[in-house]
Amino acid sequence: MTSKSLLVPGFKPDLRSASGTRIHKGLTSKFLRVGTLISLDVISVTLAWKLAVFHGTPLDSPWTQKASFLLLILTVEIGIIATKGLYKSGAHRRNYPGLIKAVTLAEVLLLLIAFLYEPDSYVSRSTFLLFWLLSVVFVCTSHFVCDVGTRVLRSKGAIRHSVFLITDPEDKQSHIRLIEKENCYTVQGIADSSSLDMMNREATFEYLRTHGIEEAFVSWNAIKNRLYLCWRFQTAGITLRILPIQGEVHHPKSAVFWMIGEVPCMTIPAPIIAGGNFWVKRSFDLCGSIVLLLLLSPVYLVIATLIKLDSSGPVFFRQNRIGLHGKSFKIWKFRTMVTNAEKLQAALEAKNEIKDGVLFKMKDDPRITRIGKFLRRYSLDELPQLFNVVVGEMSLVGPRPLPMRDVERFKTKHFIRQEVLPGITGLWQVSGRSDIENFEDGVKLDIAYIENWSVCLDLQILLKTVKVVLGKTGAY
Repeated sequence: MTSKSLLVPGFKPDLRSASGTRIHKGLTSKFLRVGTLISLDVISVTLAWKLAVFHGTPLDSPWTQKASFLLLILTVEIGIIATKGLYKSGAHRRNYPGLIKAVTLAEVLLLLIAFLYEPDSYVSRSTFLLFWLLSVVFVCTSHFVCDVGTRVLRSKGAIRHSVFLITDPEDKQSHIRLIEKENCYTVQGIADSSSLDMMNREATFEYLRTHGIEEAFVSWNAIKNRLYLCWRFQTAGITLRILPIQGEVHHPKSAVFWMIGEVPCMTIPAPIIAGGNFWVKRSFDLCGSIVLLLLLSPVYLVIATLIKLDSSGPVFFRQNRIGLHGKSFKIWKFRTMVTNAEKLQAALEAKNEIKDGVLFKMKDDPRITRIGKFLRRYSLDELPQLFNVVVGEMSLVGPRPLPMRDVERFKTKHFIRQEVLPGITGLWQVSGRSDIENFEDGVKLDIAYIENWSVCLDLQILLKTVKVVLGKTGAY
């Protein structure tokens, strides 16, 4: 593989970024469903309380007259119902045993609050029992009415989700029947697996965007390069449902299992704002790197002075690395080796300690200077890469960018790591640093990072990096 084949002209965004700000297409119907159910529950609980106070044993208690206590009742009951996931779509809103348990738990909590807050002011047992019974009946009835009303409207073609089906021809009819069983979808288009091939992919996503598709049903066999396509659907703001799944399969932690009929589908939900998390990441990178550059400027001066005193040559070392989409860029580091280190590497290849030979790692590398050993031990040589982060060539967290020599030895499956911004630190680095002697093991960690990426995961890796660096774990 030549270097020319690795360079991609022009700029393409990170795999996790959206081409534009998009609100999830199913958000309106979701807010309508949740808003309707909450409104019905508020009416049901309020009515149940009023009737219980009117028909229960009359006691001279301020609780029954306080509007603030009714507000507390509504907050506790609605909060617990929501926490139990009973406002979600599908069978969740029809989970009547779950509703009974949620209302019962709310009643117990309200009794406990009333006793602990003001034990001398109480409500009669008959009032609370009647309130519990009426709440159960009214809340379950309101959810039942809402469900029946939804079914009637959907039978007339209203409030249905627009979906697109991608499947092989031999599975098309069975998958259409499966989707129609749910009675909440309108299939607006069908395509075979070739629609997700590289040459057709952009046209397919353009069709999905322009036709307002909310969800895409894709058969497991129709998806090739699954990790890449899962992110493409997420950044397009389209929920991806993969069906059917047979046996045990590897899937991202972001995936959830959802039943369509009796068939389990792996579902990767679309975010509310497509690509929003990535722009939070980029903003954090930019602000964090600028702040660190200002705070660490005295450290930079000290290190630069020590390098100059230790050996002849420049303070900084700039090397071509392969970054996002195979594009070459210059990475900045403090120089830790002699000036002709790259020329000397060819003679040291036989001593490479990485078993598969993709990377080059060597303990007691004779090219490393005295101050270089110290800088590498505490990863201080990586600090100048904050400049790469500021200009957008790197991120604080991501797969490490590798030299051309390493990337030329990649297999096809390894190139997925080039679809995201490279980082100063990453999951590989906090999971063993130089102790990982097999490139395949390191790539598995990079892929796991891409599959399960979130802003919280980045923060966890940054915190672990501090611990690993201070502990000098696996560094040489």
